[in-house]
Amino acid sequence: MINWLLQHLPEGLMVLGLAALITEVVMLGFATFILLFFGLSLLITGFLMQLGVLPADWVTALWSNVLLTSLLGVALWKPLRRLQNKTDTKPVRNDFAEQSFILEQDVDQRGLTTHKYSGVKWKLKSQQPIAAGTLVKVVRTEVGVLWVEVCEN
Repeated sequence: MINWLLQHLPEGLMVLGLAALITEVVMLGFATFILLFFGLSLLITGFLMQLGVLPADWVTALWSNVLLTSLLGVALWKPLRRLQNKTDTKPVRNDFAEQSFILEQDVDQRGLTTHKYSGVKWKLKSQQPIAAGTLVKVVRTEVGVLWVEVCEN
């Protein structure tokens, strides 16, 4: 068994590298980069052993992976962290967008008025005061708040 593993060490390293990358992407969703760096180092080491650049033995595999994992971590940590921390600032369009209804009470910025929609009591807010009986549409949503404007129609 050990002889078979040593004979197929490069292929085994590449398979383990792919398994680590799949685990990182599918199960962890790039939450940790450790398996990414480790998986890439296993793939690179296995490939270099397959080409004959590195000798196919356990000691070389160990030290190559230690060095490559460290180098990949140092080189890729900040760019990947920056990529992971990007946030999208454009407003989200949802089912409430352009939802229109007639106000039962006056609405202003304080959010004292509520509107029941889909079984949930929402606070209503508006940039300008709007009188009861006015047809309004939802222009923005926040947690528990519907922002409304007067419908032009």
